[in-house]
Amino acid sequence: MAGLVEQDFDVTIKVIVVGNGQVGKTSMITRFAKGIFTNEYKKTLAVDFLEKKLYVPGANEEITYLLWDTAGQEEYDSITRGYYKGAGAAIIAFSTTDRASFDALRQWHQKVKDECGEIPMVLVQNKVDLISQACMSAQEAEDIARSLRLKLYRTCVKENLNIQQVFEDVGAEFVNRGGESGLGINSVTSMQQYTTGSGGTQPRVGNSGNLDNQPGSNDKAFKVGGSSTGGKPSSQRTGGKKRLFTQCAIL
Repeated sequence: MAGLVEQDFDVTIKVIVVGNGQVGKTSMITRFAKGIFTNEYKKTLAVDFLEKKLYVPGANEEITYLLWDTAGQEEYDSITRGYYKGAGAAIIAFSTTDRASFDALRQWHQKVKDECGEIPMVLVQNKVDLISQACMSAQEAEDIARSLRLKLYRTCVKENLNIQQVFEDVGAEFVNRGGESGLGINSVTSMQQYTTGSGGTQPRVGNSGNLDNQPGSNDKAFKVGGSSTGGKPSSQRTGGKKRLFTQCAIL
């Protein structure tokens, strides 16, 4: 129609990566956002933040990903619950070599549904380079994916296998389902919307990107209270791509 002008709108999606501890959640988002891999395990204290912009062909859009890595350890459960709010997509991860992380998948799936509703989700089997040490069969993984009605990706963060594809998938589904309005969520569109309670400890981002108490021991998570303004976590935008394996099951 004459007189109408096309206008581009920025697409921003908050993505949470959930699952038991030591399944590779932090390594996954670091590989995707910064293009690097580290095999040094540092227990995530509450939540990590990273940010990345990526053009996603399946959505025909450039998407800004706000990547929130929630602590998988149960002692942080009451803290991390608040960070589910406004999530537009979730990645549920388990490790090939950790049976407990596999057995907890239904619990994590239900937790995301309880906190976020029916947002886009995918199931990720990480560390497939260690398939010879697998604690579950390929059939078991495929069966639970079908049962939960989720796509299953088999990934290796070390070799950058299928990492970008996982994030592209949830980003494309988010856009194709109408974004925030289509999913009926009040999405977090900026890291500046992260807040701490007025009576709680002010978090900081340490050298590892983890949130620590300030001051206080790294062995304790900070407290989150009511609404107030808080600090702005660091954001990093880079990329990296490398492909060795081709094994992937999308159900």
